[in-house]
Amino acid sequence: MATGQLFSKTTQALFYNYKQLPIQRMLDFDFLCGRETPSVAGIINPGSEGFQKLFFGQEEIAIPVHSTIEAACAAHPTADVFINFASFRSAAASSMSALKQPTIKVAAIIAEGVPESDAKQLIAYAKANNKVVIGPATVGGIQAGAFKIGDTAGTIDNIIQCKLYRPGSVGFVSKSGGMSNELYNTIARVTDGIYEGIAIGGDVFPGSTLSDHVLRFNNIPQVKMVVVLGELGGRDEYSLVEALKQGRINKPVVAWVSGTCATLFKSEVQFGHAGAKSGGEMESAQAKNQALRDAGAVVPTSYEAFEGAIKETFEKLVEAGNTTPLKEITPPQIPEDLSTAIKSGKVRAPTHIISTISDDRGEEPCYAGVPMSSIVEQGLGVGDVISLLWFKRSLPRYCTRFIEICVMLCADHGPCVSGAHNSIVTARAGKDLVSCLVSGLLTIGPRFGGAIDDAARYFKDAYDKGLTPYEFVESMKKKGIRVPGIGHRIKRGDNRDKRVELLQRYARENFPSVKYMEYAVQVETYTLSKANNLVLNVDGAIGSLFLDLLAGSGMFTKPEIDEIVEIGYLNGLFVLARSIGLIGHTFDQKRLKQPLYRHPWEDVLYTK
Repeated sequence: MATGQLFSKTTQALFYNYKQLPIQRMLDFDFLCGRETPSVAGIINPGSEGFQKLFFGQEEIAIPVHSTIEAACAAHPTADVFINFASFRSAAASSMSALKQPTIKVAAIIAEGVPESDAKQLIAYAKANNKVVIGPATVGGIQAGAFKIGDTAGTIDNIIQCKLYRPGSVGFVSKSGGMSNELYNTIARVTDGIYEGIAIGGDVFPGSTLSDHVLRFNNIPQVKMVVVLGELGGRDEYSLVEALKQGRINKPVVAWVSGTCATLFKSEVQFGHAGAKSGGEMESAQAKNQALRDAGAVVPTSYEAFEGAIKETFEKLVEAGNTTPLKEITPPQIPEDLSTAIKSGKVRAPTHIISTISDDRGEEPCYAGVPMSSIVEQGLGVGDVISLLWFKRSLPRYCTRFIEICVMLCADHGPCVSGAHNSIVTARAGKDLVSCLVSGLLTIGPRFGGAIDDAARYFKDAYDKGLTPYEFVESMKKKGIRVPGIGHRIKRGDNRDKRVELLQRYARENFPSVKYMEYAVQVETYTLSKANNLVLNVDGAIGSLFLDLLAGSGMFTKPEIDEIVEIGYLNGLFVLARSIGLIGHTFDQKRLKQPLYRHPWEDVLYTK
């Protein structure tokens, strides 16, 4: 066991099993104490590497993350404290690995419930190698104005109230982490504050004992008196009794062993800690308090009198000139996190994103204000979800059914079209699903599947202006623009696209009005008089019918319809639908285990 001071203002630690809040609290304490370097040198997160962003005062810093204890110790040789936030299942093994590193001198084990056999092995190894174990089942420890472990002493407000941002002259050791916070506050009220405080942990076999730390405090010149808080159960306090009797401690010790109420119970009572149960008269709080009193410690008659005993002892030191009350200093202001400041109403900050279609802040996500459960309970379909997320309203069922039909009819058009071909080639190159999907989607445009918006735009403009099919087609010809939605490489006037016929039949049976579709059919009649392949294709059918859906439903204003066409909503239908087919082609090629595609020479015209 170390014989002197464990920590200083330059102590750095390695933090095992990343936890944002305790690390940030350590860094905030560093800033409060005026440290020049952060006390957390590195983070160990098994299986992860990189950096974690945290704040050191107003500055945002990146703390390295290592995947192994060995790598972290090699990268940060000056970090000699290992703070272990692993669960009780792995805390012993990871702590032993850390203790075996030559750079680690102190290991703090936060988890409670570490198997006793494992705890004994850790204790034996630490003693044999002159290392210190704090815990298991500990909150840690603190050296005022210098260094603290994890969540020790709680919030910044509590730390300031307890004056832990600067060193006092009292050494404190306790089994309980929760009671440590209480005593830090008590000691700050009646003395000049804590110099160092340790919570050894409440398990049956702590890595270090009360007397271990009291003996250390006795060797630290800045510590002028010692305060000890024990508890019933175990015999740890008796090692302190022996040290006092042997004269190994020459500084005033004020002690109290809690649990005196245990005698009021007829049977043995297990208190909060694993070790906090009386196993006989010697382990009772009353027996321990009497033994400490007989050995020369200042032991009050009750916990309520503990504060008074601490105050009286400190005042005697001051009167004897053994200590001088410190001049108070004002600690720096810790910058408040933006989220906290916003909640308290201290600041206002602009948002970075606006969303009007969904909200995930409540108990369940909502689409355009409609809860997810309601969507499922009402039996709504994909078309209804599209109407909520794209159009921000619940469209009539005939509209959402039309959307679903469009998705089904446009899902795929065989392996030879450009989008499917690209996805197939990419899949055969061994690429992942997203890469295969994107390679196919990138072919969508004016020449492949991207003409729905243009078809709707031009048909609407011509119809609204009252142009005859002849005037419309000829004006487009003069501009050198092909009529979007008209023309097909395979289909002819005598071999119409079945998809177009299905869409038209559905619209005539269900839509209140099909004026734009009928206009598109009249345009087709004129273009067929010019060439037999200038038929209304699926892009033109969807584009014209979507205009009828928007206009006929009575749920959209004219400016809204114009905006929908301009933004690209209708092409979005093709993108959504064709993604289904492109994913299918990707899976098909991977399932068939097709090799890398190479285009055949005979299908290439090589020319100069």
